[in-house]
Amino acid sequence: MIIGGPASQLLAGRVAAILGETLALCDYKTFPDGESYSQISTPLDDEVVIIQSTPTNQDLVYLLQLLDVCQGRKISLVIPYFGYARQDKIFKPGEPMTARAVARALNPFLESGRVALVNIHAPSIMAHFRCPSENLDATPLLAEKVGSMGLKDAVVISPDKGAVAMARTAATCLGADCDYLQKTRLSGTEVSMAPKEVNVKGRDVVIFDDMIATGGTMATAITLLRQQGANRVYLAAVHPVLTGSAVLKLYRSGVEVVLATDTLDKGVSTVSVAPLIAKALRAQ
Repeated sequence: MIIGGPASQLLAGRVAAILGETLALCDYKTFPDGESYSQISTPLDDEVVIIQSTPTNQDLVYLLQLLDVCQGRKISLVIPYFGYARQDKIFKPGEPMTARAVARALNPFLESGRVALVNIHAPSIMAHFRCPSENLDATPLLAEKVGSMGLKDAVVISPDKGAVAMARTAATCLGADCDYLQKTRLSGTEVSMAPKEVNVKGRDVVIFDDMIATGGTMATAITLLRQQGANRVYLAAVHPVLTGSAVLKLYRSGVEVVLATDTLDKGVSTVSVAPLIAKALRAQ
């Protein structure tokens, strides 16, 4: 049985359709005082799959509620977008490692289960789960979509060294060159950003990253690549967080197309990770 949380209803439906499994009917609402309420109306099987991204604190509470309802059963938990993934280190004294705290809150429900994440921002987070865990890579799905768009002499760019592995995977899938943007500080207020080795002039460029949040740094990168003669600049990301006016910033900077997956259900979520999740569940 597939149980879709409120942040992943469409994705859960797609996974259920691929697997030919029952999609549970659930009710979610918020009480006047702000508290969350969940109810699974469908009788539960002995084995369940819960699919719920946690972009907000409320979505995390919904996930805990679903896990509480399903306790005592074999649970496969899929968190397509894991909130707090960027809080994976303690940077200052007195700070929590919130990613660890979230994993520890989930562990008691998963003693006989397993968890799957999609392109987790910090793979070290996986170590905080006591059950078997898997980090699914949606990069090939994004690369397949990009490859169908008729790019000219394409080059894949990582916005920084941190996403180079993802960019290399995409470049291999596309048979394209790969590089990353290198930042050089010119003064106290001025920073230049350019590909380290590859000349982008006259070429189509695809920037690959695991997520887009505010879009500010990415918009700057797109503008600079266009100034350096790039023909068209595309942006492909797994998690479209897209806070505030991020989409406006990106298109104002001259991006041709923004592609993202449905780990978060946004207007740019044109690539589904449902086949990736379904394949992982079949393999269990």
